[in-house]
Amino acid sequence: MYRIFSFSLVVLLLLSNSAIHAADSSKFIDADILLKDGTVFDGTGSKGKIGDVAIKGDKIVGVGTFRVKSAKQEIDCKGLFVSPGFIDLHNHSDTQIVSPKMRANVNYLTQGCTTIVTGNCGSGPIDVAEYLAKINADGAGTNVAHLLAQGSLRANVVGSVQRAAKPAEIAKMRELADKAMRDGAWGMTTGLIYVPSSYADTDELTEIAKVIGKHGGIYASHIRGEGKDLLESIQEAIKIGREAKCPIHISHFKASGEEAWGLVRPASEMIVAARKEGLIVTADQYPYIASSTSLDATLLPTWSLAGGREKLLERLKDKKQSARIRVFVAKKLEHARDGAAIKLTTHSAKPAWVGRSLAEIAESENSTPLDITMTIFRNGGAGIVNFGMSEEDVRFVMQLPWVATASDGRAYLPSSDKPHPRSYGTFPRKIGEYAIHENVISVESAIRSCTALPAWIIGMTDRGSLKTGLFADIVVFDPKTFRDKATFDEPHQYATGVKHVFINGEAAVRDGEVTDRLAGRGLKRPIATKTKQMSHSEVVNE
Repeated sequence: MYRIFSFSLVVLLLLSNSAIHAADSSKFIDADILLKDGTVFDGTGSKGKIGDVAIKGDKIVGVGTFRVKSAKQEIDCKGLFVSPGFIDLHNHSDTQIVSPKMRANVNYLTQGCTTIVTGNCGSGPIDVAEYLAKINADGAGTNVAHLLAQGSLRANVVGSVQRAAKPAEIAKMRELADKAMRDGAWGMTTGLIYVPSSYADTDELTEIAKVIGKHGGIYASHIRGEGKDLLESIQEAIKIGREAKCPIHISHFKASGEEAWGLVRPASEMIVAARKEGLIVTADQYPYIASSTSLDATLLPTWSLAGGREKLLERLKDKKQSARIRVFVAKKLEHARDGAAIKLTTHSAKPAWVGRSLAEIAESENSTPLDITMTIFRNGGAGIVNFGMSEEDVRFVMQLPWVATASDGRAYLPSSDKPHPRSYGTFPRKIGEYAIHENVISVESAIRSCTALPAWIIGMTDRGSLKTGLFADIVVFDPKTFRDKATFDEPHQYATGVKHVFINGEAAVRDGEVTDRLAGRGLKRPIATKTKQMSHSEVVNE
């Protein structure tokens, strides 16, 4: 298993840096910006301490106690928390972050995010060099790291057909994966409930993941099943990582559907066992009881989606195939409280249905949830939220030390749609609600899950912690008011409590107001070298 450093080693380096810093406290520091007298959380899980943070150019030049020769700007942070900027490991802003209207990524800046990771769930650009160049040409509200999207890769080489990839096609996908990694991708993702990602078998995924492992990247997976088949699905991900010799990351770790509640416990035991074996296995989580995706992916059999929407419509018109689909969908709806657990977030054919559950729509239309669902399929589909998780499971997962916080959302502008509130509130909900208000997890642990842990998971060594020499990605927030305001009924509400956000040393949020700076960069993964990699047996279980 490969990784530049274990998290334990990173922590030791940070502690060593603190000791050196204290010894050099007699030296004077020149700073552009001095964050003065805040409660400083370095991101490693250490408790916050009153101190200062100094920024010069795009780097951190002082943390803790030190003397300042001069500072162009001094910001009083008394009563405020100073933390590394939050890193969203699982974001879907691939299109939005290069859009003139949304590249500012305001709904993430107001959460304190300074870096997002795109390419998740197997969907996103596969030409990494071109994608990062687009970001860097005009800047972005946040930094962007990218993961190669296996579903898009397969669509490019094999198409949207349900069959095994041919040897020549696997070779081509491996070639493109190698190019993506050389161009700066940080790993590869799969979305194994989505077409065409789901059409790849374990062996095909492993062959491509071997290329990722060779370059020191991670294998991040939206696994094949998050319900009753959770354990088998996690086992497949672990098998792929083991054979490909790359770190394994489980996206949005959860047990979905009431019949699966509680499975996160044996699933976590399975992950811990793999970690004790020497494998690097981690996960991320958004702190909500509802998931969000398309109605198609939630209720339709994958075979019905082969070839795209045009082919789906043909199957819906065919008497025999349509009957098969209805039987499958009916069973799925039973496990979604007969449609009461599924609410529409978008549906262009009937905007009035947005924000209502399938059960509510059926009642108002004097119909059945099944018939309403089939009507939606025939009229362009819909986005949905699915209230399928238990609060007890959510609280259990967030306390696991190898689980990072991630939103699974994207950049938004306020509209008539009703998306999942996670795009506006994930990070303040985790820190402000669950840590500060409810004490489900300590504040320092919650901050670690948003900063140093996701940085370590993806292999990022120059961000994620407050340490001299690292890039100045920093958030300053008020612990009394740092809260999520977005709800499922009114999702387009920005979080409160963020006072300042610095990205690469530039103010993206100043005094609670978003600036016009597009200081974010497209971040390329450093090229791994054999001398820096650790062997499978040497990996320390952090």
